[in-house]
Amino acid sequence: MSASADSAIDPPFDAAAARQTVLERIAGAARKAGRDPGEIALVAVSKQQPDGRIDAVLAAGQRLFGENRVQEAQARWPKRRRVHPDLHLRLIGPLQTNKAPDAVALFDAIDSLDREKLARALADAAQKAGRCPDILIQVNTGAEPQKAGVLPQDADAFIQIARETFALPVRGLMCIPPVNEEPAMHFALLAKIAARNGLAELSMGMSGDYETAVRFGATQVRVGSALFGARA
Repeated sequence: MSASADSAIDPPFDAAAARQTVLERIAGAARKAGRDPGEIALVAVSKQQPDGRIDAVLAAGQRLFGENRVQEAQARWPKRRRVHPDLHLRLIGPLQTNKAPDAVALFDAIDSLDREKLARALADAAQKAGRCPDILIQVNTGAEPQKAGVLPQDADAFIQIARETFALPVRGLMCIPPVNEEPAMHFALLAKIAARNGLAELSMGMSGDYETAVRFGATQVRVGSALFGARA
């Protein structure tokens, strides 16, 4: 990537040190919970980050990234993917049905399936593309009206529909707990729903609570500010 004004890093930013700190904290939380640290993947949340920070984190060895918007990811990743063919991209933000074909083409996983209309759109796009990303279903564990996600009481039925009606490769669940509530109970709820549906992947935990998420079984933690620093 060529240098540009928006890639200037101020204040000084040590991507390798930041990443190592996060990985060590994940490993420490895993060992305390009697888990293998290798079971937990670090998803670098790169939304709205400047080019310089993205490239610094790439240079530090990070290859798993999460994006919130299809259009932003389309502008950011194709050229970098040619340089780093081992990149793995996950869509972690809400997805509009009309963006389903673009999401299927770009992402290795879509972690925010939350409604039947979107399940149908993803299935149609996957059939046309001849490929389908892995799918996680987002559960609105706090039943917050402003937040996307299937309500906990509807999760079992929706998982069945996604798997059986639309033949989507549902690998697990994702949640974003309410900001003003203890996250542990939400992580425990998500793990319980996953277990009874035979789902192995749990995407839960962000910069402020990922160690708690590891304790409750997270297989992926989504870290932004603790890895990249605060957004401008």
